[in-house]
Amino acid sequence: MTTPVSPVSDRRETLVEGEFAFTGADFKRIAALLYEQAGISLPDSKATLVYSRLAKRLRALGMKTFGEYCAFVAQENNVEEQQNMLRALTTNVTRFFREPHHFDDLRASVLEPIADQVRAGRRLRLWSAASSSGQEPYSMAFTVLSVWPNAAELDIRILGTDIDTNVLATGRAAVYDEALLEGVPASMRSQYFERDPSDRRNWRVCEAARQMVAFRELNLNGPTWPMKGPFDAIFCRNVVIYFDEPTQERVWQRFAPLVAPGGKLYVGHSERVGASVRAFESAGLTAYRKVGGR
Repeated sequence: MTTPVSPVSDRRETLVEGEFAFTGADFKRIAALLYEQAGISLPDSKATLVYSRLAKRLRALGMKTFGEYCAFVAQENNVEEQQNMLRALTTNVTRFFREPHHFDDLRASVLEPIADQVRAGRRLRLWSAASSSGQEPYSMAFTVLSVWPNAAELDIRILGTDIDTNVLATGRAAVYDEALLEGVPASMRSQYFERDPSDRRNWRVCEAARQMVAFRELNLNGPTWPMKGPFDAIFCRNVVIYFDEPTQERVWQRFAPLVAPGGKLYVGHSERVGASVRAFESAGLTAYRKVGGR
């Protein structure tokens, strides 16, 4: 059991009572490193969460205190443990067709208006910028297939990116427990999934959708983004809520040149693109249109 015993502002005293010594100074060092690496802001209220999630790493490494772990993970060349820390402290909550109104809007306002152009050879590019274990980009792929069943013959690609390489591996495998298909309509389940032959309790995304989606590692706060766009729609949902306001604005600004004129940016239900980001205008519930004609 872990119990907070002192405020984070007190750097010397034990912050959480438990198996490992964890002080306010330790928390501040971890919070600073997480912000530097991924732009994620950890409020003081997350101290117990940090302890519980990173205690597993201390046990795996045979360490006795968080001070020892902080010194270890902060080493400049220790990329592997920095990745382990990021995985432990980031939350990967996703499901198929999460916030379904976004997929309805994607079809109605982005895909269907250019359906004939895409059939005639126009390229279509979509990006899931925080793809987690793949349910979001595959939901995008199913929406595409509902408009163009022959998408494999057309110039259509979907990019899924995430900072966590473990969840990206799950996305590439495209195999999901049956319980995770709860949000998929029965008609789509039979059309776009098949039983996994190695485990009949699991379902695999159909080949047509798998071939459409490519997964790549990307830190949204990294110095460079290798993709060039333009994208007809970008989904970046429920990730910038973990960033402070300057970091949020910087991410929105970086998306702007990558969205095609008239294209859409979809954000999470608790997120907003501020008025200072002039490239986008509100276009529905947590959806924004790139200013300018298509």
